[in-house]
Amino acid sequence: MDITRFISTHRKLLLVGFPLLIILVFLATLPLYGGVYYTRLLTTILMYVVLSVSWAMFSGSTGYMSLAPAAFFGVGIYTTGFLQNTLPFPVIIPIGGLLSFMLALLVGMVTLRLRGIYFTIFTFGLVVFMSEVVAALESELFGRVGQHINQLPGETIFYAMLVTAVATLLAIYFIRRSRLGLAMLSIGGNEEAAAHMGVNTTRMKVLTFAISAFFMGLAGVIMAPVKVYIDPRIAFSLSYSFMPILMSIFGGMGQFYGPVVGAAVFGYLEKTLRGQFSTYFMLGFGIILVVVILFLPNGIAGLVPMLQGKLSGVIAKLRKGGKAEQHANT
Repeated sequence: MDITRFISTHRKLLLVGFPLLIILVFLATLPLYGGVYYTRLLTTILMYVVLSVSWAMFSGSTGYMSLAPAAFFGVGIYTTGFLQNTLPFPVIIPIGGLLSFMLALLVGMVTLRLRGIYFTIFTFGLVVFMSEVVAALESELFGRVGQHINQLPGETIFYAMLVTAVATLLAIYFIRRSRLGLAMLSIGGNEEAAAHMGVNTTRMKVLTFAISAFFMGLAGVIMAPVKVYIDPRIAFSLSYSFMPILMSIFGGMGQFYGPVVGAAVFGYLEKTLRGQFSTYFMLGFGIILVVVILFLPNGIAGLVPMLQGKLSGVIAKLRKGGKAEQHANT
C-alpha cells in the first residue's frame, strides 16, 4: 500500500529519473565494453554537453549572446599546460574552473552593463585577447609558443568529463528552479521591468556568467591531455565558441535537456564526419542552423510540446466525432 502510494505521488519523478539512471549506468560502464573509440567519442560528446549547457545557462535565459566559451575553455587547457608538472591532475581541475570563474567575474563586472551587439563583440574580442596574452606569457616563460601535454588514460579523462557533465546538468537544473533562475528569466523577458521590480540585474548576470565559465574551465582542463600538443591557436579556437551555440539552438534552450540533445547529435557528427568531409562540414552545420531557426525556432526540444498539442487536438477531434456518431445512432 505504501509502495503504491509512493509511486502515485512521485510518478513524474520516477518516469524521468529511472531512464536517466539507466543512461548514467550505461555511460559509467561504457569503458568496460565500448573500447577506445567509443570512449573517446563519448568523451567528446560530454565535453560539448558541458560547453553547450554552460552557454545556455547564461545566454539561454538572458538573451545575451556570448562568444566567450573559447576563452574560458582555453584558460582551462592552459591551466593544465602550466601546472601539469607541478600539481596532480585532480587538483588542477578545480583550479582551472576557478581561474575561468574569476576571469568571467572580472569581465562580467566590466561588460555586463553593455547590451546587445556591444556585449557580443566584447566577448569575441576576449577570445582573441586571451590568445595573445597566453602566447606572450609562454614566450616570456619558456622562450617558445606551444607545449606538449602529459598523457593520461582515456578512462580517467572520460570519467572526469562524465562527472563534470552531470555536475553541469545538476547546476542548470537547480539554478533554473531557484530565485537566481527566476531573476535571469525576468532579465531575459524585460530587463528594465526586472530592475524596477528590485532585481539587481548586473549582479545576477555577472554571477550566472561566472558560474557558467567555471564549468567551461573544468572541461578545458580535462580535455587538455587529449590534445597532446597545445598552442594558443588550438586552445582558444573559435570553434569552441560557435559549436556550443549551434548545438544549443539546434537542441532548444527552453528546456535544460535541449542543449544535451544538440551536443549529442552534433558531437557525434563532428567526430565521425569531420575527417571525411572537412570541406563541407561547417557549411552543413550552417545550413542546419538556418533551417532550425526558420522552421524550429525552439529547437528539437520545442517539438515535444508541439507534437503533444497536435496529438491532443487529433484525439479531441476523434472523441468528439465518436460522441457525435454515438449520439446520432441513439
